[in-house]
Amino acid sequence: MISKFGPEKNLSEEKKALLLEQLERPPLVLNKRNYGWLTEAICSIVEKPAKLEWWIAFILSFLLSLLLPLTIVYFISTGLGVWGLNSPVFWGLAILNFVFWIEIGHAGTLISAILLLTRQKWRNSVNRAAEAMTIFSVLCAAVFPLFHIGRQWMFWYLVPVPESYAVWQNFRAALLWDEFAVGTYFTVSCLFWYFGLIPDIAVLRDRAEKGWKKRLYHILCWGWSGSAAEWHNYELGYLCLGGIATILVVSVASVVSTDFATTILPGWHETIFPPDFITGAIFSGFAMIATLLIPLRALYPQLKDVITPKHIDNMARIMLATGSMVGYSYIIELFVAWYSANVYEKYLFLNRIFGPYAVAYFLMFGFNVFLPQLFWWKK
Repeated sequence: MISKFGPEKNLSEEKKALLLEQLERPPLVLNKRNYGWLTEAICSIVEKPAKLEWWIAFILSFLLSLLLPLTIVYFISTGLGVWGLNSPVFWGLAILNFVFWIEIGHAGTLISAILLLTRQKWRNSVNRAAEAMTIFSVLCAAVFPLFHIGRQWMFWYLVPVPESYAVWQNFRAALLWDEFAVGTYFTVSCLFWYFGLIPDIAVLRDRAEKGWKKRLYHILCWGWSGSAAEWHNYELGYLCLGGIATILVVSVASVVSTDFATTILPGWHETIFPPDFITGAIFSGFAMIATLLIPLRALYPQLKDVITPKHIDNMARIMLATGSMVGYSYIIELFVAWYSANVYEKYLFLNRIFGPYAVAYFLMFGFNVFLPQLFWWKK
């Protein structure tokens, strides 16, 4: 081997050790922890009573959630106008919230599935947060189509009904396809999340001291015994679900984004929406995972050996790449508005830059495009 130090035979032991240290990959679990320590460190979070900080965060979140029924009653009793809906604006604030939650929901399963299919070993420290984030995000997103219809008592038109009812849904409506897409995605995401948890639930079953907990975990893990045949079938099924989930996420994100692109509204009639939604989902997903995991490793110090700076660095690299792609999409939108010679498109984007929402537009550019560029530097 030739290096800046010369031929290998002329290298001192100290320089050889330095070279090996530079070539060696950072460990994914620090301090040479064994499987017994990992099991104890992670299971203790579930088995021991929650910390005071957790209860404080839970109570504050619960009190904040009590505003939900009040806002729903006010919204239904007052009308859709409270969302800023008027003749030229047909979705208003509702579509912002829907896309926010659906993008984060798309990201979790997509990130976990892609890392599984590409055999990334650092996935084990982030996949649970990503998958759980997906479940809750899709549940939040699924609420909005229910209120988009304006007449909430007619929501059953969005669900499959027997043909004998002679009720024919409008399959040309974007709202109906949103409901189908979100429902399918939620089902597959739940299966993918639960399937991956089966061996972990079996570990909790084996550690459980109370009889009712052991029986409950035994049912949830389907009597998992950890045999070679079970592990073989588990790995095969998990890979199949990962492949299905990846294809599903791409298709669902494309369907939801095409709902906007098929309209004739200025600024929405863009074919770049499907890839923009995918890159935006990955970007926002990793940002949300980092938002969840960094406080978690601070709250439970034993997790610092499992969620390492290497994991955070990998997420930062992906956010840097996808944030740059999102910035490219923003610039393409401006270019298309100029190149199209459409006065309405031009006015829309000029109004974004110089109009009443200029501050929000530049904050969007700053946080989504410029701020991630700081990840070029390690510190």
